Amino acid sequence: MEGMQAYGAGKAGGAFDPVTFFQQPQTILRIVSWLFSIVIFGCIANEGYINRPNEVEEYCIFNRNQNACNYGVFMGSMAFLCCMAFLALDVYFPQISSVKDRKRAVLADIGVSAFWSFMWFVGFCFLANQWQVTNHDDNPLKEGGDAARAAITFCFFSIFTWAVQSFLGFQRYKLGADSALFSQEYMDPSQDAAGAPYTSFGGNQANSDSAFDGTGGYQRQDY
Repeated sequence: MEGMQAYGAGKAGGAFDPVTFFQQPQTILRIVSWLFSIVIFGCIANEGYINRPNEVEEYCIFNRNQNACNYGVFMGSMAFLCCMAFLALDVYFPQISSVKDRKRAVLADIGVSAFWSFMWFVGFCFLANQWQVTNHDDNPLKEGGDAARAAITFCFFSIFTWAVQSFLGFQRYKLGADSALFSQEYMDPSQDAAGAPYTSFGGNQANSDSAFDGTGGYQRQDY
């Protein structure tokens, strides 16, 4: 019974094992996505605004389109916070005793991860397009070019890290409550047997045998 789980985690109340936690593919992908969001946010916030030598006001390096830089900064910062929130949820998840609450958490993981995968796809297309049509004469000193390309590249990588997180969440959802230990209708077979009236061995041996032959309401469980 120790291996029985509900939505990818065992019964509530178990001790937190940091080694096992950080070795999970889901945790690794969240950390990678968290790092990608930092790179995207940092590249645009630090080197995404430039100006000509004769200008004072700085413009977005992506075709001087402020919306492009605002999108990258906003998405990077929000993805950073979202990764932190779901990492905290992953740590707390095994302590959730309600199967319904676990189901809601897994469904939220699937939906949010799919949403971020789509938004990073939009961001990649948007930034790549704006970078392609940028007039590089507006940047004679060639400042921020590497940062702009890095932001585009990590937007592309983020599409897949979030998509895989959504897939892993769907796999957890399919697991469901695969153990009778998490069912409200579960009845301990030992208690059920204890409640049955005692019968003599000789007179009711046939009835006793038929009770466990699979036709008397018992279901085989592989512990």
